[in-house]
Amino acid sequence: MQKALIYFLLGTVVSFLINYFLLSSESVGLEIYYAVAFGAAWGIAYYLDTPHFTLPKKLGLSFVAMGILVLIGTLIFSLELAIPSILKFSMVFVAYYLIASFRGSKSLRN
Repeated sequence: MQKALIYFLLGTVVSFLINYFLLSSESVGLEIYYAVAFGAAWGIAYYLDTPHFTLPKKLGLSFVAMGILVLIGTLIFSLELAIPSILKFSMVFVAYYLIASFRGSKSLRN
């Protein structure tokens, strides 16, 4: 759990710094929200990367996390601005497991 939190924090900070300094949008709050979505994807993917979770549980928990992101984004911003957080989350989540699939253990933890 501690490493999952580290993945979350590092993913959030790195994503925010890259987006803020290289892409520079007009809303810092929105960039923070997108960075949290990016970091959450890395943290949750790492946390779920264990044989204790079946594939349906992994998918279900990732959909719950995406739903929470959309709900929070809709409450703070708008639905149109919340949708890209799902794209960032799912892209990172899929990338994590794609990278893991190339390993013999099929996990980035081992």
